[in-house]
Amino acid sequence: MSTEPAITVKDLSHMYRLTKAVDKMSFEVEQGSIHGFVGPNGAGKTTTLRILATLLPPQHGTVKVYGRGVRTEDKKVRRLIGYMPDHFSMYRQMTVFEYLDFFGAAYGMPLADRTRTINDVLTLTDMDGRRGSLIKALSRGMQQRVSLARVLVHDPKLLLLDEPASGLDPRARIELMEILRELSRMGKTIFISSHILSELAEMCDSVTIIDRGHVKYSGSMSELAAQDQRQRRYLLHLADGGEFPFDALRAREGVAAIVPMVEGNGVTIDFDGVVMTPSALLRALLEAGVEVESFKPDVRHLNQAFMELTEAGVPS
Repeated sequence: MSTEPAITVKDLSHMYRLTKAVDKMSFEVEQGSIHGFVGPNGAGKTTTLRILATLLPPQHGTVKVYGRGVRTEDKKVRRLIGYMPDHFSMYRQMTVFEYLDFFGAAYGMPLADRTRTINDVLTLTDMDGRRGSLIKALSRGMQQRVSLARVLVHDPKLLLLDEPASGLDPRARIELMEILRELSRMGKTIFISSHILSELAEMCDSVTIIDRGHVKYSGSMSELAAQDQRQRRYLLHLADGGEFPFDALRAREGVAAIVPMVEGNGVTIDFDGVVMTPSALLRALLEAGVEVESFKPDVRHLNQAFMELTEAGVPS
C-alpha cells in the first residue's frame, strides 16, 4: 500500500461573498483510518467536504485525495470517493434494489457486476431483506443505510460522510457505527463530519477539530486528551478476574486518584498529565502486571477539551 495520505489539505481557503468559510486550513488523513472532522455548526465542515467531493472547486490552497488534485484530476478523484451528504434526496418511488442498480449503471458497471456488487453491499449494510421495499416506506435509519449502500456500489477507497448519524435513534446510530467499523476493517478510509466529539470518540483513530474555518487541532484521539495539561481522567477496564495494584500506582508521581467503578471490573484514574502521559500510565499498568481489557480517555474530558478549543478567541 502506498504511504500517500488518503487526504491532504494544505492552506485551503474559501469565501462566500464576504464570509470566509475556510481560512488557511491544513491537515492530513492516513489511509485506512477512521478520521473525525469535528466543529460547531458553521465552522466550515460542509464546505470542506464539498471541496473534497469535487462539488466545489477550492479557491486557494491544495487539496488531494490519494495524491490526486481535486481540481485538476476531479474525474479520477470521483472514482476513489463515496460521498454521503447530510441532507440527501432519494428516488422514493424506487425499490432499494432499483435505486442501487440505477447508480451502478450511472458508474458504467456491467449488469452482472452490478447485481453481484449490490448483493454484497446489501448484505454488508444488513438490508438484504429490504431489497424489494419502496424507499418511501423505509424509516430514517433504513434510508441512511440505503444511502450508505449507494456510496459503496462502485467500491470507493474513501468514504466522505457528512453527519451520517443525524436524526437517528440510539439503536440505529449504534448499528450504523458498527457498519462503519466493518468497512474500516475492510481497508476503507472513513472521514466523518460531526459537531459532537463524544459521538466519534469511541471509533475514530484521529480527529481534526475546526472552528470558524481554522484548524484548532489535528492528530490522534489520545493526543487530544493529553493536550489538557491539568488533571485528566482515564477509564480502565480489567480482564475478568484481574486484580488492580492500587497501592503501587497510587505511589507513582502524577497519579491523583484511583476509584473503583460502581459497576463492572474497572477503575477511573485521575492523573496529572504534566508529570505522566497516557502512554507512560499504560506502560506502568502493564509493568505492574495488570491485565488490561481497555484503556481510554473519559469522553467527558474530551468534550471539555473540544469546548476550550472552539471557544471565542484568536484562531490558532
